[in-house]
Amino acid sequence: MNEELEFGDISGKTFRDIAHQAVDWIADYLENMDNYPVLSKAKPGDIKSSLPRSAPETAEDPGDILSDFEKIIVPGITHWNHPRFFAYFSITASYPGILAELLASAMNVNAMLWKTSPSATELEETVLNWLRKMLGLPGTFDGVINDTASVSSLCAMTAARESLSMAIREKGVAGRPDLPEFTIYTSNQSHSSIEKAAIVLGIGQENVRKIDTDSAFRMDADALRKTIAGDIKEGKRPVCVIATIGTTSTTSVDPVKAIVDICHEHGIWLHVDAAYGGSAALLPEMKSHFDGWERADSIVVNPHKWLFTPIDCSVLYCRKPEILKRAFSLTPEYLKTEEAGDVKNYMDYGVALGRRFRSLKLWFILRALGRRKIESIIRQHVAFAQELKQEIEAHPEFELLAPAPFSTLVFRYAPDGAKRDLNALNEDLLIAVNRTGDLFLSHTKLHGIYGIRLAIGNIKTTREDIALAWRIIQREAARNALK
Repeated sequence: MNEELEFGDISGKTFRDIAHQAVDWIADYLENMDNYPVLSKAKPGDIKSSLPRSAPETAEDPGDILSDFEKIIVPGITHWNHPRFFAYFSITASYPGILAELLASAMNVNAMLWKTSPSATELEETVLNWLRKMLGLPGTFDGVINDTASVSSLCAMTAARESLSMAIREKGVAGRPDLPEFTIYTSNQSHSSIEKAAIVLGIGQENVRKIDTDSAFRMDADALRKTIAGDIKEGKRPVCVIATIGTTSTTSVDPVKAIVDICHEHGIWLHVDAAYGGSAALLPEMKSHFDGWERADSIVVNPHKWLFTPIDCSVLYCRKPEILKRAFSLTPEYLKTEEAGDVKNYMDYGVALGRRFRSLKLWFILRALGRRKIESIIRQHVAFAQELKQEIEAHPEFELLAPAPFSTLVFRYAPDGAKRDLNALNEDLLIAVNRTGDLFLSHTKLHGIYGIRLAIGNIKTTREDIALAWRIIQREAARNALK
C-alpha cells in the first residue's frame, strides 16, 4: 500500500481528482434540481440499513465513497436548495457561499481569538458593519456571528439578565432569597427558541409571559404594558421583551415602535427577533415594518434564511456589547494573549469557544452578488408572494388565514358545503401535495385552524415554480375533496 495512504492523509493528486468530481457533481446537482423529489421519499431506517455497522479497518477509495454518497445519502436528502422548497423558511446555498465554505474548510480556522486568525476576526467585524449599514441600523450596534437564531437569542437574553447587575454570573440563581422572580415577555406567536432560552437561563417556561396578539397576529402593546405593570406590582423583575419582525407561523410584525417605548419606560431590555424578516430591511419600500428596531438593545438576523448563505450563519447585533462581553467573557491562562492595539476576541461574546470562519461566506456573497442584485431577488420573492396571494383571494374555495407582509403565505382549502372537518381536509391536502415530490410545504395552526404555509425564499425560484405549485395545490385539493 502507498505509504502516504497508510500513514497520512490521501495524496494531493487523489484530492484534486476527487475534488474536481465533487465540484462537477455540485454544479450538476444545483442546475438539475428537477431530477430530485423535493421531499425525500426515504422511510425510517432506510439509510441506516444501507450502511455498515462499523467503520472500515482499512482505507477505502475516495471514488467509492463519492459513489456511495450518490447511491445511499442523496436519496435520503430533503432538498432545501430546490426552487420549490416552500416549507419552513428557505435556506439557499448560493454558489459564492458554497465556494467560501470549501475554502473555510480547507483552512480549518478556529475564529475564537484575534491571534488564532486575524483575518477571521477582522473580516467578521468588517462584513457585519457592511450588513449593518445595508439594514439601515446605526453604528451603535456591534455584531457577532453565531450558528443559529436560537443561540443568538439565548446570548441576547443572557446579556439582558446580566444587565440587571444581580451577580447572577458569579453566584447563580439557585438558593438566593435575595433575587426576585424573573419574567420574560413575548407574543404567543414567537419562536419556541425563546422558551428554550428561558429554560436554559433558569427562568422557566412558566415565567415566559405570552402576550395576546391582534387579528393580524401582532403583539398587543397595551396587553404587554398591563402585564408588565402587574408583574412589577407583584414584586417580579422583568428581564427582557422579545418582539418579532416576521414570526415563524405567519411572518407577522410586532409593533416594535410601541414596544420599545414601553421597554424604555420600565428600563427593560428589548430583543428583536428578525431572523427571517430582517433581510427585507434592505428594501426601502419595506422600511415601515422595521420602525423602531434601531432603538432595540439587540437584534438577530439570519443570513442563512434570506440572504442566500449556506447554513449556518446567524448575526446578533447588540447595542451594548460591553454587557454581552461581561456576560460571557472567561479567559483561562492558556488563552490569554498580549496583542498591541485594540483587538476583539470573539470567544468573549457568546457561548462557544470554538468558532467557524462563517464571515468568509457572507463576504463572498455580498461581493459576488452586490447589494442591488440581492435587493432585486428579495423584491422578486415578495412580488411572487403577492401575486399568489391575489390568486388565493380570488379563488372561491381557498382562503388566506393571515396577512402576508413578506414572502410567506398561510391559507387553507375551504370549499362550500365541505362534508369533512376542514382541519383534517387540509392536513390530508398537505400530505398529498408533498407526496407528489414536486414541491414541499409545511403547516401551522392559528387559533386551532390548520393552515398550509408556503414560504418563498430560494435564490432560484421563478414565477413558473410558483405557478406550478399553485396548479398542484388546486389539483390535489379537488382530488382530496372527493375522498
